[in-house]
Amino acid sequence: METYIEKNNQAQYVLSTRVRFARNIADYPFASRMDQTSAREIIEKVQGVLPDFDYIDFQSLDPVQARSYVEKHFVSPNFLTVRVPHGLLTKDDLYIMLCEEDHMRVQCIVPGLDFDQAFKRASAVCDTLEDKLNIAYHEKFGYLTHCPTNLGTGMRASVMMFLPALTFSGAIRKISQQLSKMGLTMRGIYGEGSEESGCLYQVSNQITLGISEEDTLSKLKEIVDTIIENEKRAQKALDAQNHDKLHDITSRALGTMKYAMTMSSEEFMSLYGKVRFGLNIGCLQDVCYETLDKLSVAVQPATISLDSAVQDAALRDKVRAEKVRNALCGDCSLGHSDT
Repeated sequence: METYIEKNNQAQYVLSTRVRFARNIADYPFASRMDQTSAREIIEKVQGVLPDFDYIDFQSLDPVQARSYVEKHFVSPNFLTVRVPHGLLTKDDLYIMLCEEDHMRVQCIVPGLDFDQAFKRASAVCDTLEDKLNIAYHEKFGYLTHCPTNLGTGMRASVMMFLPALTFSGAIRKISQQLSKMGLTMRGIYGEGSEESGCLYQVSNQITLGISEEDTLSKLKEIVDTIIENEKRAQKALDAQNHDKLHDITSRALGTMKYAMTMSSEEFMSLYGKVRFGLNIGCLQDVCYETLDKLSVAVQPATISLDSAVQDAALRDKVRAEKVRNALCGDCSLGHSDT
């Protein structure tokens, strides 16, 4: 049977890959100047081009429902603040935000490290849109976008990386600074403006003007491979120096996950980082990467509230602990792979 690690390339270090394109329809103002009528017209036009996509009207969602889509990484936190009609088109691994900062944010999110698949899927949708709609484009500046930093290709490619050893050793700050000098950026778990949680970081390109999509992806692949190698070396070094201590820390974290009766989302993410690290260095065997990664979304506050009809924070912490206990009960080592 194919395991989670075999199925998702570099899943020990990369949870997912995203490729996103910003596109706008000519003759309509950007989102910051858009009125209700223009927003509705844009939504109708895009729906007409992509009739096989499901549409979620965000104006009809309550705040908890909307927030759950952020927790699943399908929309940005900023999407929740949009005042004009806006919504999400979805189909398989494709998610299109309508009337966020740009008229369209076409995204493909795939598991593990796979820029080629994410790019292929997202760019195919963009080609379909360009065949049917008058997309705003300038010969010198490329695709016209609300924010000048997206001019050119309008493409942002990113990976969600798990970097515990670089985090615990303190080397992550230096790496983040180095990435900035190379036209890349390292952000928190929910992108711009968010903080690191569970040793998870979003690494993406910053430059979209004057560089081709292919060159952007090639550069990002090279950098991600380098970060992974740095993480592997850091893990081996930490394990060699503190094996017994790490074994104790990661085992205690797993024990807390299995037996705690109440657990905040912040505590869960801290434990998640330690337990996943224990899997990477071979200290833990009786838990799966797949289980942990599914839990990292399923136990977030809004998602818990929706799934369990629980709003009270204290009760939600009890439900979270119960979900974690149940998920880990009888878990297996199918996700384990030597590093």
